[in-house]
Amino acid sequence: MGALAHVVRNMPRTADPNLLVGADHFDDAGVYKLDASTAIVLTVDFFPPLVDDPFEFGRIAAANSLSDIYAMGGRALAVLNIVGFPDEDLPVDILGEILRGGAERVAAAGAVVAGGHSVRDSEIKFGLSVTGLVHPDRILTNGGAKVGDVLVLTKPIGSGILTTAAKKNLILESDLAEAIDVMTDLNRGACEAALEVGVHAATDITGFGLIGHAHEMAEASGVTIEIDAKCVPLMARSLELARGGTVTRAAGSNLEYLGERLASKNVDETLVKVLADAQTSGGLLLAVARDRADALVAALRKRHTRAAAVVARVAPKSANTIVIS
Repeated sequence: MGALAHVVRNMPRTADPNLLVGADHFDDAGVYKLDASTAIVLTVDFFPPLVDDPFEFGRIAAANSLSDIYAMGGRALAVLNIVGFPDEDLPVDILGEILRGGAERVAAAGAVVAGGHSVRDSEIKFGLSVTGLVHPDRILTNGGAKVGDVLVLTKPIGSGILTTAAKKNLILESDLAEAIDVMTDLNRGACEAALEVGVHAATDITGFGLIGHAHEMAEASGVTIEIDAKCVPLMARSLELARGGTVTRAAGSNLEYLGERLASKNVDETLVKVLADAQTSGGLLLAVARDRADALVAALRKRHTRAAAVVARVAPKSANTIVIS
């Protein structure tokens, strides 16, 4: 997290007034205005396999890429496949299954696959470049959280720990079922609920973990976010495995980057690591006015999101961007 933040912050800024959302506050996607009623949302993401099943890997990677569009309040329109594949070492049928899985999620999002690009690589990699649409007045960003808001999370935490445990043969393939279901689930319904109720800010939980992405929202909004650790929904066995030493390297680097900007009030250190652990295709974190929180939770449940949990509150800015209690 730290190295990336340093590099991005030192990139030259674009002066184009039609670039409504750029890289300034680590938002989930870029947004470019076409006219008074239309803006395009642009994002790209790809990574190596997290699971052995190529079809499921394709679904996970696609859902993860599409999530950035939903985090901005947008609708996915078209995608391009991005592929790295060792075709001299592995049967090309594996790639076919990956692409089939990705296409299944793209279709579920109501979008189309318009093409893509592949390179020979020593390791499989797959993801999407996604183009979406959003009304310029309805863009969700991570910079609008207001003092008094509460934060609602739409998926449980734990995918990083569970997939890491599977790679180390510490759990059975069947133990990954919940994580796969969560990672392949689109954030489309969560986005719809957020727009219906009216939220102040949004982001999706991915590589920086719940704590890291909450920090980005706090920084962009000029506030402090207070997370109630006991209210955060966790995937089965994630805390147990973390207590046994299974966490991603990202958890440590995310916490190291935050340093003294993070304050933990008598919270189990292992649980803090879980909340900082990298997620893939995680849920949306939505900042909403306290008097609209019940309506948001109801709208999320109506759309059968994986969670609809009030996990934090927004406080005035202090020396700490994140406080966990």
